[in-house]
Amino acid sequence: MQFIPKIITVLVFTMLAGFAKSAEWVPLFNGKNLEGWTPKIKGQPLGKNFKNTFRVEDGLLKVGYKGYEEFGEQFGHIFHKLKVSHYRIAVEYRFVGDQLKGGPGWAWRNSGIMLHCQDPKTIRLDQDFPVSIEVQLLGGKEKGNRTTANLCTPGTNVVMDGKLETRHCFSSTSKTFRGDQWVRVEVEVRGGESIKHFVNGEEVMSYFKPQYDPRDEDAKKLVDGGNLSLKEGYISLQSESHPVEYRKVELMVLK
Repeated sequence: MQFIPKIITVLVFTMLAGFAKSAEWVPLFNGKNLEGWTPKIKGQPLGKNFKNTFRVEDGLLKVGYKGYEEFGEQFGHIFHKLKVSHYRIAVEYRFVGDQLKGGPGWAWRNSGIMLHCQDPKTIRLDQDFPVSIEVQLLGGKEKGNRTTANLCTPGTNVVMDGKLETRHCFSSTSKTFRGDQWVRVEVEVRGGESIKHFVNGEEVMSYFKPQYDPRDEDAKKLVDGGNLSLKEGYISLQSESHPVEYRKVELMVLK
């Protein structure tokens, strides 16, 4: 009868139940299709993959714009079905090609992993970004420094060095990654306690007490009984007008 617990453990990880007791990497992207993922693109209903923005080709999850004439502020996100609190998320990404016409200047080689996201069912039709913690993914220009695994805070705030920070974006201490090279970003999320960013195994940023921003109209709707603490949510990947590819999207559930 000793084989039964092992079988149960394997099934739990396979189905991403979120109650696993051993720390293992579980693929959220199967390399074949978008099973388990749901797109939400500005101006489009939940579940409509406008112009095939998110697709799988050659074993890669690709964010692309072949069907677009111009971007038109159609910011998009693709949400995984799993709701999580204490975990480690990892992606291996690279930027490719040219930015779509009409994309904002700041969005050149710019994408992101959105953590502790609001339920995609609660996102307004014309909402740009989900209320979330954004781990900003950036590619470097030919010259100059441009860090990756930065922090942006759509509808949220965090604590750094003991101080509540209400600015929107913060730079990490990462190196600059130019061209189309693959970069691995990992993020350790401890519910409403702490979040740490890592790039190719090196810690580049940490902060504490993620929370809703009471100044933000979308965040206000999510606050329960005046408690601003943001302890759990969904994971999504961005579409911001520059083609980006992912060869791995992995999750490790933590106690």
